[in-house]
Amino acid sequence: MASDTGDRIKIVIGYAIWATLCAAVAGAAVSFIHTAFFSYHAGPHDFWRVLFDDVATALMIAAGQGAVALAGGSVLAQFGRSLRATVLLGLLVGLFDFVMNFLQMAVPRTELGWAPDLVILAVATLAITALGSRPAPAAPPL
Repeated sequence: MASDTGDRIKIVIGYAIWATLCAAVAGAAVSFIHTAFFSYHAGPHDFWRVLFDDVATALMIAAGQGAVALAGGSVLAQFGRSLRATVLLGLLVGLFDFVMNFLQMAVPRTELGWAPDLVILAVATLAITALGSRPAPAAPPL
């Protein structure tokens, strides 16, 4: 039983890393689009400064989402649930981030502010993680 939980935790750790990477790529992509097309920069120095600031913020948010995925997946593993299709789940986290951030950038009225945005991203990550979990198969009798 302890080995089963340990195996589920290993899967959760891998998933959390993958979800972090997917969210980071999505955030970096939106950061580039924002810097190139939606922000004002007087010269090349300002372009790189804005891009760096945006990417740094996106990476911090992605790290937070990875922590949420790790915590949520760990709780699910403790309740005997295992994650399935973790590659797809991570891609869904990244896709959700990209769509939400792009929508808020393209349609500024949809921007709710930092606190609601972070809560939405955390809840979405938890929901995607929970939807990707299934009860662990029962061990065969000895």
